[in-house]
Amino acid sequence: MKQTCRRVPGTKAHVDGFVSGYVEGVVQQWLLVAPKANPAMLEMFRDRDASPLRQLVPWAGEFAGKYLTAAVQVLRLTGSEELRAWLKQFVAMFVGLQDKDGYLGPWPKRCRMTNKTLTGECTWDTWGHYHAMMGLMLWHEESRDAAALECARRIGDMLCRKFLGRKKPRLVDTGCTEMNLAPAHSLCLLYRKTNDKRYLAMALQIVDEFAAEENGTPLAGDYLRQALEGREFFQNPKPRWESLHPIMALAELYWITGDNQYRLAFEHLWWSIARYDRHNNGGFSSGEKATGNAYDHAPIETCCTIAWAAMSVEMLKMTGDPLVADELELSTLNSVAGSHSATGRWATYDTPMSGVRCASAHSIVFQSREGSPELNCCSVNAARGFGMLSDWALMKDNRGLILNYYGSSEFRVKLKPGVEVALRQETGYPVEGRVKITVSPSKPAAFTLKLRIPQWSTNTTVAVNGRKLRQAEPGRYCAIDRTWKAGDSIALELDMSLHTWPGKRECTGLASLFRGPLLLAYDHRYNLDNAPKTPAVRDVQKWDAVTCMLDVPPFDARSLAPRRASWHQWLPPLILLEFRAARGKIVRLCDFASAGAAGTPYRSWLPVLNCPCTPAFSRERPLRTVSL
Repeated sequence: MKQTCRRVPGTKAHVDGFVSGYVEGVVQQWLLVAPKANPAMLEMFRDRDASPLRQLVPWAGEFAGKYLTAAVQVLRLTGSEELRAWLKQFVAMFVGLQDKDGYLGPWPKRCRMTNKTLTGECTWDTWGHYHAMMGLMLWHEESRDAAALECARRIGDMLCRKFLGRKKPRLVDTGCTEMNLAPAHSLCLLYRKTNDKRYLAMALQIVDEFAAEENGTPLAGDYLRQALEGREFFQNPKPRWESLHPIMALAELYWITGDNQYRLAFEHLWWSIARYDRHNNGGFSSGEKATGNAYDHAPIETCCTIAWAAMSVEMLKMTGDPLVADELELSTLNSVAGSHSATGRWATYDTPMSGVRCASAHSIVFQSREGSPELNCCSVNAARGFGMLSDWALMKDNRGLILNYYGSSEFRVKLKPGVEVALRQETGYPVEGRVKITVSPSKPAAFTLKLRIPQWSTNTTVAVNGRKLRQAEPGRYCAIDRTWKAGDSIALELDMSLHTWPGKRECTGLASLFRGPLLLAYDHRYNLDNAPKTPAVRDVQKWDAVTCMLDVPPFDARSLAPRRASWHQWLPPLILLEFRAARGKIVRLCDFASAGAAGTPYRSWLPVLNCPCTPAFSRERPLRTVSL
């Protein structure tokens, strides 16, 4: 089966504006320096059998693979030759640490692929190999480095030798199954690259093991069967975020086999998370798992949001539904950006809806070790949130190109033999709604260009070379079918009116305010004149996550009339709006990504009176085409 839409290999991208500052910082301040500042990222593989053994966290083997995956996807987005040259060295060192039997983990020989330490504690060894395979295969796609693909193959061969066709030990018997069954996904990808049927057989065997039980107790998340029965993801016996990685095998198996059960299960699980567990900032998880409660103030782990975005990329490939691209935009511009420092030097473990921003190296410092003081599950993974833009910003289908990402940028793609197309965007988006898109094929070419019309843009106009089109419906693609010539121009005007999300459960009586794709937040930094007169010392551990000790005057949704506010100090927000609230007070709201950047508390669930209801999701997304 073919994917409905897909990334265009070899796309040359140049992204400016809001996102570029983060991406440039991530490259210079993290990706180019992290392995050198944390040499144990690779050294833990070199001395795995030497005594005294390192004291490692169970998932330590993931760090190098997660780092590589994020770095390659950021490379696709930036084309940085400096990063490319460094990754070539990094991969050569990483591949050189693989043992003859294919093992590429940090645990001693007696523990290899048992997912147990010498004293019997559970490790995530297979999970670490999954991430190594993902990074190596991505690097091979980008560089054609045969050694990287061969390294991934040797990992696949090792998995098959140890588990394929055997009743004991099965992979599911080794424990920590949300994590250690993840190779179902990477083995599918490896099969598609090599056509080696053993890898597909091993992936299918792991998916069969999803339903394994022992004495009536589930050993794993029964993702396929329970999804087909209509159970929500948060009702699954294994609703932790790591489960999203083995679940992505279902999408791959649908494309490989054409068996519709895999598609139905995958789509059901994606919609379940979108409906019940995606928070107002685009982040996923409450306390590292699905709870069925988007208003839960438990930590929203960065790794969970990255996994959600990766799953959403696969959902977009499968369905071509612009609502999925809306979700990716929401997550990227709010939760992903909000998880990073302005310089890109550090990222959070938890990016709360209300609270404070803490570097992961502080909040989960227990993962720090000698030689790797900055390494933890989130620090190595966060940059992937930006890197995945290379997967979904500009895509193609059998009719032409699909533009999902709006922002100052230029993309160059090979549409078909002999035809290269450049798309240049001039815009202040996501602050402004006006987007000028210049389409320049290398020669006149007939194809369809689909523009994503976000579901929140209720009044959108689109004009081609000054001629206004009739349709631009929210939550759908506006498909423009014509013969394009160099210099053709599209004027897109998105509706940046405020829209709201009324709160429930823990957020009853509160609401979230959005301007376009941006979640707005009350940051103490911009509202010091509203601070309580009685001094109080911050105690983060005892804060109410909803109020964060911030007494925000209520807004009236019937009279929201914001005006732009200026900020002359350093580290300005992306956007700052002034509202008139109760008791005549002026309240300033900034974009969520900027909120808390200076270490001040913030809130994104706010007291809003007379808040209107928000329309529910819809799966029905018919496409209408405009011919010119």
